[in-house]
Amino acid sequence: MNGWALPELLAVIGPRQPRRGRIVLTNGCFDLLHAGHVRFLRRARALGDALVVAVNGDASVRRLKGPHRPIQSQADRVEILAALEMVDYVTLFDEPDPWPVVEQIRPQVLVKGADWGGYIIGRDIVEADGGSVVSLPLEGGRSTTALVEGILKSFS
Repeated sequence: MNGWALPELLAVIGPRQPRRGRIVLTNGCFDLLHAGHVRFLRRARALGDALVVAVNGDASVRRLKGPHRPIQSQADRVEILAALEMVDYVTLFDEPDPWPVVEQIRPQVLVKGADWGGYIIGRDIVEADGGSVVSLPLEGGRSTTALVEGILKSFS
């Protein structure tokens, strides 16, 4: 499975599905998948019965990261994430933030990296439903920005 449109995903794991289990949701660009991402996703998956990854679409990444991003297309990013053993479902979103995805999926656990620090978008929804919001530590020195900078330095 290379990814799910949100309506189809909701038909499978929507908040009204009686046996959906403990759904964990995270989101991000996942532009160049690296070991930090893999470790983060593995820890996120351990928090529940199924991990949903909401991926910023290409237009959303450009708004967030600038005109030279994403490096990989949304189709490639979704395919790579969907191939990972710890990822159960992948869906795309093009909104400025993942609030609509959180609002519709209504996960029991919402996970972000510690770099988000303060307010995590969707916290209000998850906590109002009795769920939890988890901020996982990042892998030091592992980021897409650092990876890109290292690649560029190797060619200069």
